[in-house]
Amino acid sequence: MPQPPSAVSRDEPVIRDRGDACPGALRLHAADDGYLARVRLPGGLLTVHQAALLASAADRFGDGHLELTSRGNVQLRGLGDGCGTALAELLDAAGLLPAPSHERVRNIVATPASQDVLPWVRELDRLLCANTRVTALSGRFLFALDDGRGDVAALDPDVTVLGRPGGRALVRLGAAPGAVAVAVRNAPRAALLAAEYFLDAVEAAGTRAWRVAELPAGHALDDAGFAARLAAAGTDALRVPAVDWPSCAPPAPGPRDPLCVLPPFGRLSTGQWRVLVQVAEGGDGLRITPWRTVVLPGTPDPSPLEAAGLVVSPDSPWRGVTACTGRPGCAKSLADVRADARALVDRARGPLPVHWSGCERRCGHPRGTQWVDALATADGYRLSVDGRTLPHRPDLAAALTAARDGTARDSAVRKTTSSAQSPKTQ
Repeated sequence: MPQPPSAVSRDEPVIRDRGDACPGALRLHAADDGYLARVRLPGGLLTVHQAALLASAADRFGDGHLELTSRGNVQLRGLGDGCGTALAELLDAAGLLPAPSHERVRNIVATPASQDVLPWVRELDRLLCANTRVTALSGRFLFALDDGRGDVAALDPDVTVLGRPGGRALVRLGAAPGAVAVAVRNAPRAALLAAEYFLDAVEAAGTRAWRVAELPAGHALDDAGFAARLAAAGTDALRVPAVDWPSCAPPAPGPRDPLCVLPPFGRLSTGQWRVLVQVAEGGDGLRITPWRTVVLPGTPDPSPLEAAGLVVSPDSPWRGVTACTGRPGCAKSLADVRADARALVDRARGPLPVHWSGCERRCGHPRGTQWVDALATADGYRLSVDGRTLPHRPDLAAALTAARDGTARDSAVRKTTSSAQSPKTQ
């Protein structure tokens, strides 16, 4: 199985001959079902007013739906030709385009259940929007602001800020084993300087890398070099060569504080979205998470959400089930993956997440966790875990259940081990 995008190795340097075509709110992407706009929401933060205006945009310009992305952003699909200017005006009026030239680089995920990271989110976004150099970043470059529990730090970010006790924070470059420690107040500026360090390395390498993991080994970012850069910029920094990085599961659907809501496939009709907005009124707004859920601070009444078809129970079979757009919205897809996933959602449960992909690109696949890859092919679905293709079984529901509970993977491992140890038959 080809490596998913998050598994790129420096042993195989990526050399690009074109710029990044990642869609934004101003750069629309032409899909089979119309144009697509991706609205960046640093930290996933939305006020009730902004959320209401997004629903109006989906009704006025799009297909009447909103999609949550794996980076805590919102997409509008089915947009008509020529709507770009009017859509930009609406988003600008909502305060969702503070710096049009930077709108695709405002990729910031943050611990959704934490209030402590909000000052970081706002300050890093302000610094990004005021810095002309960072407009050279790819629309795929990702900042993660983690309060210390390790949820968003596990999402393969390019720059991670991790809260630590004693008013300190760690800043990590890509998947480095170590980090640089700075004072909490300096964390957003350190994250910005890390992005500039990356851009310098990209320019020196000449490979047009989009992510830290894509830099060739000779131009890899270095903790010691980063600490020296921070010191030269007037920011006290201490190199920490090895860090025991924490890990934490994402918030599960349920009426806890905060309330976590799961829309199946991360897709809501504007009617469902307006119910969500109504429930959020009087609170601290909405937080869109990188797991395609919505967090509402506090413990509002979840019953209207459940009545609208949104998931608010941790026992729902929809938990851990994601899919790309598939047919008919994507020309590259070999199947209507969402229809197929919906048909099996009650019959193929298990602890491992499953992502249904219509083609080898595997758009929107889970990050930072083990997952079952259900890939559409010309001959049906191929299942794999950790790059290991599982044996074909005619009953897809049974095969997927076994894959999600680990039975199929363990069986495949035993079979491989047994074959390797058995003498060859002449």
